[in-house]
Amino acid sequence: MMAQYLGIEIGGTKLQVGIGPGNGTLSGIWRGAVDVAAGPAGIRKQITEAVPELLARSGIGRSQIAGVGIGFGGPVDDASRAIIKSHQIEGWDDFPLADWVTKMLGWPAVLGKDADVAGLAEALFGAGKGLSPIFYITIGSGIGGGLIINGEIYRGSGRGAAEIGHLRLTWIEGDAIQQRPLEEYASGWAIGQRATLMKDSKVLPHIDGEGQQITSEQVAQAAEEGDPCALWVLNQTWPYLAEGICQMITLVCPRRIIIGGGVSLLGEQLLFEPLRQLVAGRVFAPFANCYDIVQASLGEEVVVHGALALACRRLQGGKG
Repeated sequence: MMAQYLGIEIGGTKLQVGIGPGNGTLSGIWRGAVDVAAGPAGIRKQITEAVPELLARSGIGRSQIAGVGIGFGGPVDDASRAIIKSHQIEGWDDFPLADWVTKMLGWPAVLGKDADVAGLAEALFGAGKGLSPIFYITIGSGIGGGLIINGEIYRGSGRGAAEIGHLRLTWIEGDAIQQRPLEEYASGWAIGQRATLMKDSKVLPHIDGEGQQITSEQVAQAAEEGDPCALWVLNQTWPYLAEGICQMITLVCPRRIIIGGGVSLLGEQLLFEPLRQLVAGRVFAPFANCYDIVQASLGEEVVVHGALALACRRLQGGKG
């Protein structure tokens, strides 16, 4: 049997641990919800409990595991192999996560940003297979990005790159000029916030009580049912996303843009068709025929697949 690896995804709300050879297949998967109140210590406890459970359930012995890949939901430092910051859970700053995994689990570990390793998986096994460069965008509670060139993650000077969600956009709203990061305009959280501010929206009956936050999932459900207020919220969101993508195209000129994350599940009619039209209308003209925009194909396990591939390539001395 070929060597197996562990792939760990640590997000703001989701924790996944998978086993596989790093070739786009899985031998087993464990999923859990993150207890935000328990903080990083609670997540680390979940990992130490999940791994032996997953090994036993998958029928794989410890001796068959060659290493661990981690996809973390925030920026990481390649030199120190530590977390720089989590934008969802306090307490991760400067934590040496790869070294901790090796100490607690007993295998060598490699660390990557979740959007980077998800992009790697899509480039190797998914919607970007055979193409380069690939720019991956995940749109969930925030917005993350990953740039994959010839099957390798582009990491800039070692503290990250492709952070499209933190690209600052200048926009006129009413009489005011706003300048905020893209994810504050176009993330799942931003979609829910925009709907919540619409006091007359038909989306509001889905919420019990006054003043509660509407979620992007509720907006999506209402939009799929044809609710005009929900459709208005989405149509107000996509120009911001298109602007960020156009700026990225001007700098990077990727062959394919792959969009994943929960918001991507809105699909062709509600997201991809209007987004393609908006990008086409404002993209840098010489690059107009160089790219396409598609939905990610690897689903909920994309970060796990990427973490496994990262571990396989780095720990075998290959690319990553």
